Amino acid sequence: MARRNGILAALKAGATAAAVVTVVTMVSGSASAQSSGGPLNFLDNLFTGTLTKGNPSPGQPAQAPSPGGPQPWSGEDGASGHPLMTAAAIREAAGNFDACVAGMWPDAARRNITQDNFQRFTAGLSPDLRIMDLLDAQPEFTKSIWDYLDILVNDNRLAKGREVLAKYKAQFDATERAYGVDRYIIAAIWGIESNYSTQIGDRSVLQSTATLACIGRRQAYFKDEFLSALEILNRGDLRPEQMRGSWAGAFGPTQFMPTAFKRFAVDADGDGRRDVVDNPADLIASTANNLKKDGWQSGQSWGYEVAVPQGFNYMLADRAKSMSLSQWEQLGLKRANGQPFPATTEKAYLLAPAGAQGPGFLMLQNFRVIMKYNPAEAYALAIGHFADRLRGAPPFVQAWPREERTLSRAERLELQQLLADRGFYRGTPDGQFGGQTREALRNFQASIGAPADGFATSDVLERLRGR
Repeated sequence: MARRNGILAALKAGATAAAVVTVVTMVSGSASAQSSGGPLNFLDNLFTGTLTKGNPSPGQPAQAPSPGGPQPWSGEDGASGHPLMTAAAIREAAGNFDACVAGMWPDAARRNITQDNFQRFTAGLSPDLRIMDLLDAQPEFTKSIWDYLDILVNDNRLAKGREVLAKYKAQFDATERAYGVDRYIIAAIWGIESNYSTQIGDRSVLQSTATLACIGRRQAYFKDEFLSALEILNRGDLRPEQMRGSWAGAFGPTQFMPTAFKRFAVDADGDGRRDVVDNPADLIASTANNLKKDGWQSGQSWGYEVAVPQGFNYMLADRAKSMSLSQWEQLGLKRANGQPFPATTEKAYLLAPAGAQGPGFLMLQNFRVIMKYNPAEAYALAIGHFADRLRGAPPFVQAWPREERTLSRAERLELQQLLADRGFYRGTPDGQFGGQTREALRNFQASIGAPADGFATSDVLERLRGR
């Protein structure tokens, strides 16, 4: 919902259309889309594995691990290089944690949080410094978009999704009538965000958001999240034990950030509480309300798989270059299943996540809405495809270029540096392929007469190396 955007913002990652998508671009949202919170806790373990952090400096121990508990903080500087992410700055802020939390009382009072509740909910809070490593995580390896889709859209999750749709049919019926949001999209978000409530996350939302509000490079953003979490508890919508989730504060089966909860949560069954954790009616309706307020178009698809003709100008495959479906048809694009477009006046943009080697997709308004939930095109594509499969549609028609290997972080950094050396890339190499990198790569491809699809392959890297 509204949680993912926050997390992506916190991780400074942009959405990516390249087939090689980093874990950062795929997570999400946790702090934003409803957060736009995204399948953060699920993808934390799915893509990156362990962090490559060493031991703390001599004489300056990291957090002591608790038996069977979470991993301790590495005790090292963050990979971002931000001055607030140095080990010394983190330790200093951690030492001031109690004063920082207490100092937020005036802001809490302005939000009508009682002093008794403020003291009750903040009593015993301590910083979770492991979050500093997660905030600045730099994945060494990434998943290709086809591997990502294989993992998220699988037979087991589809079977569970159909069970959920049947079990809560009455709630889905009521929600569709009230909000006009497709039940299959809601079920897909539920399934991908938390594997139908089985992978919600186990960190305290209060502890996580308080840690990030007082320590590290995103304090202003997470101060609002922390105070919003206190508002939720003060109002009585949820209990502290219900507010457990990702390290960035997204909670519940569809991963709401606290600020997103405030904007979108609804009391669908009229019991006086907005319970998006344990009440299916509130959960389904709140997720739909989020999508509706973000611009969901009732009765419209998210997009269509299309066959792109040979020799196509992939410079047109850009989110900013929207045309009517009839205009795309005139350029030779056809639905991959051979069926006509239902409404050729609808506007769409072309997404080619595997470049000229893979399938293309024409994305409508509802795809952009899903991306407000989590601003990663790979995530939104997984949601749309999963929803279609729940509806009974077959898998994608066209094959992915599975023979292509993903580039390591070192290779991604090298590719960006080589593009910069040739005058195509003006950013700072960071190993993350966002719009600026794709644009630079397209221009390089065009300069050598290759399809300018922005798809980073080992062959493109070799061409940049001059081999």
